[in-house]
Amino acid sequence: MKAVIQERHGEPEHLRLADIPVPEPGKDQIRVKVLACAVNLSDWEYLVGSPFYVRLVGGLLRPKNAVLGSDIVGVVDKLGSGVRGFAIGDRIMGDLVMVRGGFAEYACVSASEMIRVPDALSDAVAACLPQAGGIAVVGTEGLKPGDMLLINGSGGGSGTMALQLAKAAGAHVTAVDNAGKIEWLKALGADETIDYRTRDFSRMGKKWDRILDMVATRGPSRVAACLSTGGVYMALGGRVNVLLSLVFGGLRYRTKKKSIGMLLVPSGRALTERVARAAVEGKISPHLESVLPLSSVPEALRRTGLGEVKGKLVIKP
Repeated sequence: MKAVIQERHGEPEHLRLADIPVPEPGKDQIRVKVLACAVNLSDWEYLVGSPFYVRLVGGLLRPKNAVLGSDIVGVVDKLGSGVRGFAIGDRIMGDLVMVRGGFAEYACVSASEMIRVPDALSDAVAACLPQAGGIAVVGTEGLKPGDMLLINGSGGGSGTMALQLAKAAGAHVTAVDNAGKIEWLKALGADETIDYRTRDFSRMGKKWDRILDMVATRGPSRVAACLSTGGVYMALGGRVNVLLSLVFGGLRYRTKKKSIGMLLVPSGRALTERVARAAVEGKISPHLESVLPLSSVPEALRRTGLGEVKGKLVIKP
């Protein structure tokens, strides 16, 4: 089968399209013919091996799995022993961020992580949902009308879906991203926009009730300065030293009724079902920039790593 393989941590030019054996499903696994696989920032992190914590999962010195791609939509091709509840020909979807394998013609996936794709969702739309949609759903839980929300990195897959959910909840949304996405984010409904290359939201003297930060670069003191009393800051990713400073340094702001830490997203079947249901009900709609072939994976990852993509890119083998 054709697959894009990664033999070492590094830049996208080290990836190559190759013929590798079709995998065989193990116990409790399903083999799928891949129909679509979204490109996520986590793929970029596994590719370059940074932040360091991705190496603890993906391989310290070299990749454990040569094939990236985790938000997989596919047709059941073969069932491993012990699999119940699925049949050959079922169209299924899930987030396989811990093992990956979606940038290929076939992949073996854990049955416990997969759900059937609702008929109302296309392959490409379904592929955009598990990881990015899960972050958006969990990251906007509890928003109330009038809440002030800032989304840093709002122009990607998670950010655009979080923007939709926040506006539906009646929140006032400040969208932060690069200049090339500012007018687009306004068109999507952002109440206020900030080009992070020219203005630092933490130094503007403004305060927000909730901050959802896709890539943390600021320490707890700077974050606390732009949180209102009772405010919550949640980081999705960033360098290990920054995240540790937020988790432990943020504790001292609890007495000031400011919560600073990481957003823990319980990826798995339950969250994927919830996100798929939200998409069917029209509560979220992924912004799909383009559907690309396997040969475009290196460029798709490069653009994702640089933050150039508006919404999501999907690979269709």
